[in-house]
Amino acid sequence: MKTLTLDEMKPALAPSGLLDALQWRYATKRFDPARKIPAEAWRALEEALVLTPSAFGLQPWKFLVVTDPSVRARLREVSWEQAQVEECSHVVVFAARVSMEQRDIDRYIDRVAQVRGVPKDTLSGYRDMMAGSLLQGSSPDRNEQWAARQTYIALGNLLTAAAVLGIDACPMEGLDPKAYDRILGLAGSGYQTLAACPVGYRAEADDYAALPKVRFPLDDVIHRI
Repeated sequence: MKTLTLDEMKPALAPSGLLDALQWRYATKRFDPARKIPAEAWRALEEALVLTPSAFGLQPWKFLVVTDPSVRARLREVSWEQAQVEECSHVVVFAARVSMEQRDIDRYIDRVAQVRGVPKDTLSGYRDMMAGSLLQGSSPDRNEQWAARQTYIALGNLLTAAAVLGIDACPMEGLDPKAYDRILGLAGSGYQTLAACPVGYRAEADDYAALPKVRFPLDDVIHRI
């Protein structure tokens, strides 16, 4: 991936374009099964997931992209029979680390050294700081919740990236996570299902697309100090 110079780092969208995309998006209830996301656009969405920020940069997640019709039919059964799972172009399942371990931190330190071309021993202070925060004096429940919060950042990132590209999406927690884990082979892997997100193009028959957004007024939720 090319590294941009400061002069090249210009906004891809005008502010109005970003807001238009966010006004346009909605939690799509019906997808057009005949429309598939082009390969180039899908690759961009996958890269957007990879580029999601996370605390310490540790990326405690996996994203499972499901396109197999037979697997999606099984997922629909454990997703309250929500049609989006089968009708969309792609389904992304968001899985988070069940617990953080020293090897997770060491793997990230190895990656930093590789990508930035620095000796690993120069990263020992950062390694110890992460270990102190996540492993020493921290409970498994706290780390599980931490990993889940990081993974939800990725879900939000996908929703925005898809909207900017004119692609529809529907974040879903209405599913049986343990059943997803069994179907997708996550049981015992160290990762667990949190949510899913069907992605594709809205069906013309989806009346929800025309409904105005219901949000509290800006001044009710944003406080300038």
